[in-house]
Amino acid sequence: SLSFPKARTTITDKLCDAISTHYPDVEVIAGVATAGIPQGALIAERLGLPFIYVRSKAKNHGMTNLIEGKVQKGQKCVVIEDLISTGGSSLKAVSDLQNAEVEVIGMAAIFTYGFDVAKKNFEEANVSLVCLTDYPTMIDAAVEANYVKPEQLENLKKWSENPSQWG
Repeated sequence: SLSFPKARTTITDKLCDAISTHYPDVEVIAGVATAGIPQGALIAERLGLPFIYVRSKAKNHGMTNLIEGKVQKGQKCVVIEDLISTGGSSLKAVSDLQNAEVEVIGMAAIFTYGFDVAKKNFEEANVSLVCLTDYPTMIDAAVEANYVKPEQLENLKKWSENPSQWG
């Protein structure tokens, strides 16, 4: 989406709207490395908020930071991600922020597969998640645009029910 200005602007607009609606008290935006960084920076710019990002692992040189950017203890943070599958990397970033005493008030993402494991992981971590779209919506749009034939729907449904066991 970043390569296409109209799509990039629409996604940024919709994520800003979702954040303003669901997390009006946000004080800082955090992007999850790497895909959440550019979208997070665009959102922070649009909302006039500070931006930080969370690395997947600490740098092995310099300050060895996991979190890049200025953040204050107790700051209310919304974490930005592009795609949610199991939620593992996203929730690790949340945990890293919480360990730095940042108050994560929620997460916003462009897309979720809607896997049960992700729902369970977010519930167990007590993290609110707002997504712009999901797998069923994408499949419906793909059928409507003739990218997917109706006879392929059963396989796509089976895959989404248990992707780790597919094939």
